[in-house]
Amino acid sequence: MIHRFWAPAILLLWGAAAMAGEISLKGEYSQGGLVIGNAPPGSSVTLDGKSQPVAPDGAFLLGFGRDSALRRVLEVRLGGTRLFGRELAIKKRTYDVQRIDGLARRKVTPSPADLKRIKAEAAALRAARALLSNASFFRSGFVWPVLGRISGVYGSLRILNGKPRRPHYGVDVAAPEGTPVRAAAAGRIAFAHAGMFFNGKTVIIDHGLGLSTAYLHLSAITVTSGAAVKKGAMIGRIGKTGRATGAHLHWGMRLRATPVDPQLLVPAMK
Repeated sequence: MIHRFWAPAILLLWGAAAMAGEISLKGEYSQGGLVIGNAPPGSSVTLDGKSQPVAPDGAFLLGFGRDSALRRVLEVRLGGTRLFGRELAIKKRTYDVQRIDGLARRKVTPSPADLKRIKAEAAALRAARALLSNASFFRSGFVWPVLGRISGVYGSLRILNGKPRRPHYGVDVAAPEGTPVRAAAAGRIAFAHAGMFFNGKTVIIDHGLGLSTAYLHLSAITVTSGAAVKKGAMIGRIGKTGRATGAHLHWGMRLRATPVDPQLLVPAMK
């Protein structure tokens, strides 16, 4: 079950700071949630004392991981003046256990050569994510990249061929092979790979401030690295490449190093 907890749309500042403007926070105050904030341009933002990137227009993002602490502290300053401080109460979630059988043995227990390839591909992904922009493409809002049966959810514990593996950090949508896959929001193509060991054909879109979405197991990629895309633009087609037992899209989202739940940003699928 997904719990939605929306912050007040506008939080007014107090005292002398009120002259600086308003701060808004909107999003999911839950493990796996993402909050989109706005502050006066030039503000600095910290979460638990750690600096958060802020766009030139004052936009900022807060991401809460799968096992986030249930109390987080947000602070906004402008020119050395403390504008806003708040303790955020984060909703605890429970996660499913998903068993998947029938995977090729080497996709669960890779060989030494496979591990070398996996390591190199992971390094390429990290390098691409390290170059994410300071833009605010995410202001376009988000839509489902494809419609179909939801076959996997964020945070679930995965047991593959009887072997426990790391949690599932994304949403899986099953659909016929070849179904168009579309950009969930406006952005820039940060990474396009013709065939990763686990992920298969993969596209990563940069939405700004370290927020990215990933589209895995594609049968075809129809964009190139560096290209700008609008929300809803076609970027590829559903497939079953990489570690997959059937045709589906794995749709993931990260705020820098923190995987968050993209399903919390879109309406219920009809």
